[in-house]
Amino acid sequence: MSDEVVEKLKELGLNSYEAKVYLALLKKYPSTGYEVAKLADIPQSRAYDTLKSLEIAGIAVSSGTKPETYTPIKPKELTKRYRRKITSTLDFLEKKLPNVKSDHTEPILTVSGNIPIMDKVIEVISNAQKEIYMEIWAKDFKQLEPVLMDAYNRGLDIKIVGYDSLQTVIGTVFQHASGREIEYSVGGRMIFIAADNTEGLFGKTDNTKHEDAQVIWTKNEDIVFLIKEFIVHDMYLIDIQHQFPEQLKYFYGAGLKRLKEKVMTNTSKYKIH
Repeated sequence: MSDEVVEKLKELGLNSYEAKVYLALLKKYPSTGYEVAKLADIPQSRAYDTLKSLEIAGIAVSSGTKPETYTPIKPKELTKRYRRKITSTLDFLEKKLPNVKSDHTEPILTVSGNIPIMDKVIEVISNAQKEIYMEIWAKDFKQLEPVLMDAYNRGLDIKIVGYDSLQTVIGTVFQHASGREIEYSVGGRMIFIAADNTEGLFGKTDNTKHEDAQVIWTKNEDIVFLIKEFIVHDMYLIDIQHQFPEQLKYFYGAGLKRLKEKVMTNTSKYKIH
């Protein structure tokens, strides 16, 4: 819990030592630099320097006696002060920043290379507040499992189309039966993500043609809508195939052959979906 509070205090602008020393003072005050160093588990020399910086910032008050002791301001006073500061800053920016043009559209960016792609995917997942829809391969999922588990534990609704027998306890998984055929057809492993209807990403995390992996990222809500619709319709079809395998085989043939022939033209680049 204290580590989490330290991180939140750092988000307000305190450094790591300042956050730890402030928490130590809240546990025992007034305290000397020596006592604070022991409580915060930091070097004694850094405790004295940090107490002085907190005193200058008005977050701790010195006794002015020998030995010198320090007392923290109340947490409510601290949060009130930063709330005023943040509100004042936001008000200023709202007034001074120029408005975007009325025809402004959200950018569409290309991200290349496996590591930058995974960093961007992690960013999308971390930004999500309500839901994540995604299609992903088991190999790529393993790299993202910790951040997806964190999102799941935060209460997000997570639904996944999994390729290559993806196994996880996170969210709801729809197993795609034609992963290898799709990988061969499109020349690599694909990924699709739609988060909160506001942020999306799609493309290849791996390219079998010895070219750089490449994805498209956007906050354009119309494109995010299309990504989510694609994923949702895959989920519909996968679940129907799972529930009625014999009936579908009877009507459309093995692998939905007659349905694919009906939908896809002879000039279609990809013959599988």
